[in-house]
Amino acid sequence: MKIYFLLFCVVAVSALKREDCDVCFNVLDTFRATLTKDQLKSTAKIEHVFRQYCNGTKGKDNRFCYFVGGLKESATSVLGELSKPLSWSLPTHKICEKLKKKDSQLCDLRYEKIIDLKSVYLKNLKVRDLKKILSDWDEDCEDCLEKGDFIRKIEDVKPKHLK
Repeated sequence: MKIYFLLFCVVAVSALKREDCDVCFNVLDTFRATLTKDQLKSTAKIEHVFRQYCNGTKGKDNRFCYFVGGLKESATSVLGELSKPLSWSLPTHKICEKLKKKDSQLCDLRYEKIIDLKSVYLKNLKVRDLKKILSDWDEDCEDCLEKGDFIRKIEDVKPKHLK
């Protein structure tokens, strides 16, 4: 009994979260909403409709479609890994986990965060976001090693970039 509980805890903790793979979650949720009940029964119909859906995508969503094989110019295709679980009514996080196992690049896709620098508390941001702020401002921080260094640099150059 204890072993099953520990196994359940490990599985529950390791579940893929929306913020870890937000493009996959968004594309699948949006695409699933466009499907009819009849289309959800057939993997071939799901794949056909997904290819049509991908033709109208842009940005990160289009990149996701490229990786999965929903575009004509896609180098590979793992549409079966998407269509079968959709036809089984598997939850989005499970489908994204399966796709991530096939191609880890899918969860590396991230939407651009829009950060309101006038109201944000910099210590709550991730280092990746702090680096992005500096790169958007064409500022260099060669001596920055820790999060505090990036925050100090942003505070120093903030008056120059925010008006």
